[in-house]
Amino acid sequence: MRNPHSILTTISILFFTGRYSNVVIAQDSSTQTLSPGKLRSLGEEAMSNRRFDEAVSYYSQAIEAEPHNAVNHYKLFRVHSRMRRLVTALKDITKACEVDPTNKEYRSQKAKALVGLGQCDQAFVVYETILQDLPEDEKVQKDAAEADVCSRQIGRATEHYSQEQWNETVHFFELALGHVEQAPDLLFMKASAEFEKGDYYGVVSSTGKILKTHSNHIEAYQLRGEAYYRLGELDIAIQHFREGLKFDPDHKDCKAGHKAIKATQKKDKRGDDAFSAGKYQDAINNWWMAINYDITLLPFVRPTLLKVIKGHMELAEYDKAIFEAKKHVDNNESIEGLFALGDAQLASELFQEAVNTFHKASEFEPNDRQRETEEKLKKAKIALKQSKEKNYYKILGISRTAKKKDIKKAYRDLALKWHPDKNTDNVEEAEKMFQDISEAYEVLSDDEMKGKYDRGEEVFDNQGGGGGQHGGGHHFFKQGGRHHSFHFG
Repeated sequence: MRNPHSILTTISILFFTGRYSNVVIAQDSSTQTLSPGKLRSLGEEAMSNRRFDEAVSYYSQAIEAEPHNAVNHYKLFRVHSRMRRLVTALKDITKACEVDPTNKEYRSQKAKALVGLGQCDQAFVVYETILQDLPEDEKVQKDAAEADVCSRQIGRATEHYSQEQWNETVHFFELALGHVEQAPDLLFMKASAEFEKGDYYGVVSSTGKILKTHSNHIEAYQLRGEAYYRLGELDIAIQHFREGLKFDPDHKDCKAGHKAIKATQKKDKRGDDAFSAGKYQDAINNWWMAINYDITLLPFVRPTLLKVIKGHMELAEYDKAIFEAKKHVDNNESIEGLFALGDAQLASELFQEAVNTFHKASEFEPNDRQRETEEKLKKAKIALKQSKEKNYYKILGISRTAKKKDIKKAYRDLALKWHPDKNTDNVEEAEKMFQDISEAYEVLSDDEMKGKYDRGEEVFDNQGGGGGQHGGGHHFFKQGGRHHSFHFG
């Protein structure tokens, strides 16, 4: 992965040489006898109709026929400028100035092109030479002052960059870049500073501008991939590393980034698959391996930790679920973390703690799950109230999230354990326990009755003193010449 303190200055610049050879060849037969003046005329017509490739072809032929005419180079400069090919345009206007070094328009256009490419110090030198010949020219004076300001801002930015003062670096590059059009080297330094200061969205924006004009800039792909990685956008990050590797399969940082994401995603998926298959401990183990690839990657770690908590909940490891949920909340309080903590506390029968946690969630802002929050708080309050009365879940020794099969198993085991026929030495206690167990199963195995109980409503019409025999068909017994029966279905 990326070395945070490396200064990356590599810049890939495209030179559009030889691109129009097909156009030239196609027109050679019809234009080879045309004069340079006619070629310029055809170039003007093509340019006015936005047929820029043709215009480039005509002006290139005019230059070939008349290389020492500065006008030809200047007109080619204008076409390339319109096409936003500023590097090539600068070469054209530089040639025009070499052929006609006293032409003010050519020199002014060269200075503007230099500013547009972020070479403001060189632009200022050109303006200075113009002012030596035309010291009273107010337009040139103004443009020279702007180039000087831009040059100073770039100087301040690079100075702060070398001192690793990232906030100041970004500030002065933003000022300087307000003067320029295409300066990938400056943009890349700004993006690197943004990365160091943790402004990953800024990195995405700055490197996006680079790639818009320089689509083979490997370092921009790599740095943008790093930014998306830090944002937790792993799929987008790996796409950028792959793009960089297309240009250089051996690029060290792109390979490292690609490898790290693949390893993380592999373990994360194994965890998801294990959880779906009911292999909760395997799921937890794989999620922890995914987390430990980069424990600082919080946009990935935090949601994955919530999955770990769910795994512990499924295993009825409520203490571990509470421990991990507290870490999640302590790191950065969120609705999801508070819900996970409250649910674990509720399952662990820490009812007052669950009420406190869900109450805190109800005050959390912003909260687009307010209704769910209120329902959880109400449920916790009901559980707290029931814990002080007859608690059917506690009687069966199960959590409030237990599934039907778990309820049935708990009832079967406890009914066998406390059947009065098996407890002849303490019949009275056994009958009381057997009755409570049967009553608890009667309520919790019936969806309607369980719903009422969970909502804190009265389950039985004559409910008052804590239950009794309610005709559920699950139990009855007599004393004397007694017999006992119970059912598991």
